[in-house]
Amino acid sequence: MAAPRRAAVLGSPIAHSLSPALHRAAYEELGLTGWTYERFEVDEAALPGFFETLGPEWAGLSLTMPLKRAVIPLLDGISETAASVEAVNTVVLTPDGRRTGDNTDVPGMVAALREHGIDKVEAAAILGAGATASSALAALSRVCPGEIAVYVRSEARAAEMRQWAERLEVSVRIADWADAEQALHAPLVISTTPAGATDALARSVPERPTALFDVLYDPWPTALAARWSAYGGAVVSGLDLLVHQAVLQVEQMTGRAPAPLDAMRKAGERALAAR
Repeated sequence: MAAPRRAAVLGSPIAHSLSPALHRAAYEELGLTGWTYERFEVDEAALPGFFETLGPEWAGLSLTMPLKRAVIPLLDGISETAASVEAVNTVVLTPDGRRTGDNTDVPGMVAALREHGIDKVEAAAILGAGATASSALAALSRVCPGEIAVYVRSEARAAEMRQWAERLEVSVRIADWADAEQALHAPLVISTTPAGATDALARSVPERPTALFDVLYDPWPTALAARWSAYGGAVVSGLDLLVHQAVLQVEQMTGRAPAPLDAMRKAGERALAAR
């Protein structure tokens, strides 16, 4: 019988995380009976101490805010994707003690778009400029050769997005949040804002909207996503992103591929419906 293996999601707050439901569903589908996946409330100050407790039974960690950047100094190396956005959401642990970081949010976004038939767009818009916006910009660097308009609320955020654009070698136009209605006419709109931030934009959705990627999954649908869908536009949800990035995590942590996408999505839907 194989030795038990452990994995977990860390962050603060963490009680809302759907990751345990997704990863446990994958383990069941893959027949990994000795695997467990937990959640731990861990902030930046507690992270080094948590790492000291990790034994050889640990296979991997999922990281959410505020740990995606704080974890980097604790690792032996990070992937090119993680380095491009200075954010790690996945740590793979090997029995010899090596800790390697990756970012599955970026390829997860690309995979979620492609699942909805969006392989390439000539231009795009990003609503918001927080932590998720840099991952959205990195994802768009793979599918959008044209201009990306980013709608922000402050000059500080605008400066950050200009830096990311230069680093990722993408063409970005910074626009004021007051003009965010204009974003809704882009071939692809990615909303990276907190719950409620785009509700007022719902009334401005064009009659023939194109594609919207709203990274939220709870509450769902957002007012913007609901109006977009009602008008016949394509909508990619935060659950789509969560599932696709978790698929990549499972494959890296377990060494088994492909991970069971459908089973993981259904587990996420059940967990959300139970809230």
